[in-house]
Amino acid sequence: MAAASGKDCAPKPTPIPATTDAPAATPAPAAVPDFPTAPQGNPIIDGWYADPDTEFYDGQYWIYPTSSYAYDEQTYLDAFSSTDLIHWTKHANILTTQSVTWAKRAVWAPAPVSRGGKYFLYFGANDIQTDDELGGIGVAVADKPEGPYSDAIGQPLIGAYHNGAQPIDQDVFIDDDGQAYIYYGGHGHCNVAKVNEDMVSLGTFDDGDTFKEITPENYVEGAQMFKRGGKYYFMWSEGGWTGPDYAVSYAIADSPLGPFQRLAKILQQDSAVARGSGHNGVINVPGTDIWYIVYHRRPLSETDGNHRQVCYDRMYFNDDGTIQDIVMLVQDDFSDGNMFGWHTYGGDFSVANDRLVAGSSAGGKAMLDTDFGDMVMDADVSITSAASSGNTDAGLIFRASSLGDGADAYEGYYAGISTAGRVVLGKASGGWTQLAQANVSITANEEYHLRVRAVGASIQVFVGDTSSPQINVTDTSFGSGANGVRVFEAAATYGKISVAKA
Repeated sequence: MAAASGKDCAPKPTPIPATTDAPAATPAPAAVPDFPTAPQGNPIIDGWYADPDTEFYDGQYWIYPTSSYAYDEQTYLDAFSSTDLIHWTKHANILTTQSVTWAKRAVWAPAPVSRGGKYFLYFGANDIQTDDELGGIGVAVADKPEGPYSDAIGQPLIGAYHNGAQPIDQDVFIDDDGQAYIYYGGHGHCNVAKVNEDMVSLGTFDDGDTFKEITPENYVEGAQMFKRGGKYYFMWSEGGWTGPDYAVSYAIADSPLGPFQRLAKILQQDSAVARGSGHNGVINVPGTDIWYIVYHRRPLSETDGNHRQVCYDRMYFNDDGTIQDIVMLVQDDFSDGNMFGWHTYGGDFSVANDRLVAGSSAGGKAMLDTDFGDMVMDADVSITSAASSGNTDAGLIFRASSLGDGADAYEGYYAGISTAGRVVLGKASGGWTQLAQANVSITANEEYHLRVRAVGASIQVFVGDTSSPQINVTDTSFGSGANGVRVFEAAATYGKISVAKA
């Protein structure tokens, strides 16, 4: 872009105290993770994963997901552990088909539970479509949460269809009285069965049945059970797992056997954030009423059904115990030292000291896979070096599309600050057009809060004080698009980035 010159008489916003050069320390395990969403940004782990289930073992949170690839490539399971829900450690190949002689492919939806000093992992394998095939739900056992897990019984625990339920997508729940249950089922049917104390065999109900159908309205797959306040919360996924209509609904009952009457759909796609959100687990921070829903979703630009990522958001309850709609929030404070979910176009980007670091370039961009229209975008921005020409800036891109390498290789809006003493707003579409600028004193290596508010044709830009905009214009060129950051002949850092609907 070609930026206009500034003036020395510009007002000076209050800078944010600069960060130190010391490496970021891992938070103490005792800290209570009380967040509205993953502060380090979603997705929380790198790679294609889906169907997460969770446990809390020995002071650590654990996530056990499906490796989300073609069925023939799904021959192993990984796990992830964290003391703070921010920094996650990968434990690779905790279970593989080499240790389960009957499992060949489609190893899905691990369900962890611990009893008697042993760690059990229930899993689906082989994606059987008829009772003539070998496969179904297996159970593996280990001495540690991270495994290695080995087949506990040498054959499927549930290896056939009962009540029309495909033997997949299991969840195992141990009630307060010690009775364990397994909830499972695909193809639109869900069963519950008792699990014996050995955790590797099934019991029977008082009427002699092993399986009872509990299928709620709109159930497709992804059974999940938890207990809160003496009530049983049953969750499941609806819609097609490769489509945008995949979602999570729930029921509440007084008994672990139901009946489970569908109350509401609480997690579904957001066209500004992600599609295909579903198949969840839950995390309850021990000793608190803080709950998170852990789930997978598909980035907006991805068309491969297996390209799914594990995320979490806060789960809030109403006074009557019902669950509020889940909001998929967008923020990243880079406290995990990573930039999962970001895509770069030119430039040199990395993460250090809880900041996204952008090396100097002629228009390098780092973008989120979002599509916001009316929105508020915030970031803490510091220009760490700039070209002597003064024709430099660093800032935020919004409502952007057609992204590529190059200074103006995008279509959308940009708002940036410059140590030449200005904040500028413009748009790119085959070239750069400046819409407005204002005089603001900016000092190198000081951090400033930059906010953009775009509602309809109204665009406002704030530096420091978010009560009064430095720029206020009207433009109708772009209605929605991706959000990100950009530098022009400057190096900069970005912290506490967030995007929310306005």
